[in-house]
Amino acid sequence: MAGMLLRESRASGRSSGPEQCVGLDEALRAYTVNAARQNFAEAWKGAVEAGKIADLCVLDRPLLGLEPHRIAETEVDLTVFDGRIVHER
Repeated sequence: MAGMLLRESRASGRSSGPEQCVGLDEALRAYTVNAARQNFAEAWKGAVEAGKIADLCVLDRPLLGLEPHRIAETEVDLTVFDGRIVHER
């Protein structure tokens, strides 16, 4: 996700296509709603809504307002798959 926001080489830190950077909202949609839409599954997954499957993860910090270089430091506290907790830190 940080790569989508920064468009930087992890090896050198050099910018690669800064005009291709996206904001956090767009990056989150790419991983959630848009990914479900690509699989023709948006009716039953891709967003936290009543009637949709409960596949989600809870992070140890909010991504909103987080400096993009720090996203890689974020850890997953909880993962729910098919409505069941499958990982808990």
